[in-house]
Amino acid sequence: MMRLFQSINTSGSGLTAEQLRMDVIANNIANVNSTRTPQGGPYRRQRVVFIPREPQMSFNIPFVKSNAIYNGKGVRVIGIEEDPSPFRIEYRPEHPDADKDGYVRLPNVNVVLEMADMITASRAYEANVSAMRASKEMMMRALDISK
Repeated sequence: MMRLFQSINTSGSGLTAEQLRMDVIANNIANVNSTRTPQGGPYRRQRVVFIPREPQMSFNIPFVKSNAIYNGKGVRVIGIEEDPSPFRIEYRPEHPDADKDGYVRLPNVNVVLEMADMITASRAYEANVSAMRASKEMMMRALDISK
């Protein structure tokens, strides 16, 4: 019975991870002009880090280099990290956070990159929804056959 819902569980892990990724991207876009943070300095872009879930079982197969089989276990988020890329610097002498030379350090957020990441996350989310629907449909058909 456990294997029956494994594909739905796998897709569910992808849905959760991609939703978090979209939330982080939205936060990055919202802070594209934030020059002050509680930590001091401009906002630093964040990104979500995914890893595969642990394998369900391992087999000792001589012709396979790894004896771990990742058979539909899904993905998990291990953290949200800050992007170490440099801040943008613009000449804005009227800005309250400008230095003595009139330059302001702005967040390292590129809106074009964020929008591309948002589209990718949205497509991955849609793919997981489709996979979940297909699994549900197969289960429903299997129940119809058993009648």
